Amino acid sequence: MSKIIYMDNAGSTRVRQEVIDEMLPQFCEEYANPSSVYSLARKSMARIDGAREKVAALIGAQPREVFFTSSGTEANNWAIQCIANTHSDRGKHVITSSIEHPAVLNTCKHLENIGFDVTYLPVSSEGLVSPQDLANAIRPGTVLVTIMFANNEVGTIQPIAELGKIARDHGALFHTDAIQAVGHVPIDVEAQNIDLLSLSGHKFYAPKGVGALYIRKGVKICSLLHGGGHERGLRASTHNAPGISAIGKAAELAQLELAEETSYVARLRDRLTDGILSQIEHTRLNGCGDSRVPGIVNISFEYIEGESLLLLLDHKGILASSGSACTSGSLNPSHVLLAMGLSHEKAHGSLRLSLGRYNTEAEVDAVIAELVPMVKRLREMSPTYPRG
Repeated sequence: MSKIIYMDNAGSTRVRQEVIDEMLPQFCEEYANPSSVYSLARKSMARIDGAREKVAALIGAQPREVFFTSSGTEANNWAIQCIANTHSDRGKHVITSSIEHPAVLNTCKHLENIGFDVTYLPVSSEGLVSPQDLANAIRPGTVLVTIMFANNEVGTIQPIAELGKIARDHGALFHTDAIQAVGHVPIDVEAQNIDLLSLSGHKFYAPKGVGALYIRKGVKICSLLHGGGHERGLRASTHNAPGISAIGKAAELAQLELAEETSYVARLRDRLTDGILSQIEHTRLNGCGDSRVPGIVNISFEYIEGESLLLLLDHKGILASSGSACTSGSLNPSHVLLAMGLSHEKAHGSLRLSLGRYNTEAEVDAVIAELVPMVKRLREMSPTYPRG
């Protein structure tokens, strides 16, 4: 197979040509520091303001509630660390889930190291957080609840509106890592009771190196980065004008095309899922079948190692993942799958195939056709595979 088939869109996406075209003037024509006072700088700042409006519109926010960052990881750190520190006089308790991205889990571990108490909620076999578990865990000293919108490994979408309401009713702020959701599913921060939301451009066809944090008007928060007075004094650093222009364009396109793209990618996802499960025995779909983002397919193949399958797929030009991109180099089984109740063996045998707008039915069929003999070959070499 000579043509590369890219099925790791949950790891990062191809930048759309329209987005590239939006960026280019910022490199060669409108290259001034946007914070300067002369006309060239004002033109660049106007693009940033326009991008802020487009990102806000995509998530149902007001432009003044959107603050640009260098990444989703920075946005998560900013929200979690600074909300916890700013409101520590009210309490030092934070609630999260056991299946969060490392950008959230490791930030929460940092809070524990400096004296905060963190509760890690369990999830169901489908990766869902129970609203009742959240209600039971909240106490008077809870200052922040941070639950991801959609899981990066299995795609499960949480009952965000319900979780956010529970937090709000108990006086806690609610943050969601929506990095895998923004641009792929409808989001309304007001209707879904969200106080803070993190997003990242390279997950929806903008380049790497730009993200944003939504902070609801009235939420008191400190700065994570100290320096100049950028982003109304809350996020120091010279604006990444090309990146911000890009994420604005990507947000505009996502809002215009969301329904069409979601339907198309979901059809590909279901075709891929059905083909694998029907043609390869001893397989399991991981995640919630009824509530998940359109592009993520996570399947466990019993009696084989996911890493071996990845290597064979790569040899055929098929690019996938055995879990989140940020931890794919680890030999440990997925913490997400373990939290969902999978054994170490089944978790080790997982494969994440994530689809996007540039994938086709022909590619889906080609991947299935390659997977069938690959799995058979690996199982024939496995000492644990039942024979006879």
